[in-house]
Amino acid sequence: MDILSDVLASVRSGRPSSATVTWHAPWGQRFPEVRGSAGFQIILQGSCWLIRPDHEPVALNVGDVLFFPHGHSYALADSPDRDLADPRCDPLQDSELFVRDSIGTTGRATVTLCGGYGLDPGRAHPLLRDLPSHIHLPARLGHHPRLRAAIELLAAEADSPGPGADTVVLALLDTMLVYLLRAWLTEPSRSTWARALGDPAIGAALQAVHEAPEHPWTVRTLADRARLSRAAFAQRFTALVGRPPLAYLTWWRMTTAARLLRESDAPLSEVSARVGYGSEFAFANAFKREYGQPPGRYRRSSVPRPRQEATSQEGAAGQA
Repeated sequence: MDILSDVLASVRSGRPSSATVTWHAPWGQRFPEVRGSAGFQIILQGSCWLIRPDHEPVALNVGDVLFFPHGHSYALADSPDRDLADPRCDPLQDSELFVRDSIGTTGRATVTLCGGYGLDPGRAHPLLRDLPSHIHLPARLGHHPRLRAAIELLAAEADSPGPGADTVVLALLDTMLVYLLRAWLTEPSRSTWARALGDPAIGAALQAVHEAPEHPWTVRTLADRARLSRAAFAQRFTALVGRPPLAYLTWWRMTTAARLLRESDAPLSEVSARVGYGSEFAFANAFKREYGQPPGRYRRSSVPRPRQEATSQEGAAGQA
């Protein structure tokens, strides 16, 4: 598995959601902070303004893509000085893949495709933590054609869903997220992690760790992969990745183990072996240091409740 796919698999939770909304002027909408999520907005028709606290308004046009990797609050409006209303729906909380809504009945229309991805806030990978509060990819002819193709297919499913639409939309939302992150990471001087992935030496070492976390890697063997001296490799790796090579290796092993515990019923002996621990006892101690609880308890606490049980408990909480 490549690094970006690995990173997304480690932090994703639940399934993505999306909505298409037709806004009729005059309109202005707040989108509050949603922790443990990443959201997007795509302008399919018309134009509008991005409004954020302590920032100048930004004009948005057809094809513009906004991505909010940390779930920060923002607002959209037909005019930069428009009064803002509280949100009417949250695509992340809706059970349908596509929610369709129309705000207002007169005035110039703007159509947006919005949505979000659930993320595990406790295990944010540094590649994602390194992203800014929001990413704006303006529509430019010839730029990011694969991302544009995914957007066009999503818009087509929103307009006229066919048989198997749920499966198609889920796949397209995942595809769009990858292309969106690719588009950002390939821009020059975006982040230290972008530079790490683009650095032939450090990229090779990272690829080795992600391909085989169970391998008994040392600074020397990773430096050999990078074709650098140990000292030069360790210094360069730490500067770009944000932690020393073996510290990152341990962190990634525990992150991989947590995913295996959440998503599989593999015995602890198998999980420990798949992340490089010959001793189940040593693995349990390392996992407890990272997560504050033994792996068995973590697995039990990570098992999702049945939807009916969760809904009844949430309803009771709301009536309390």
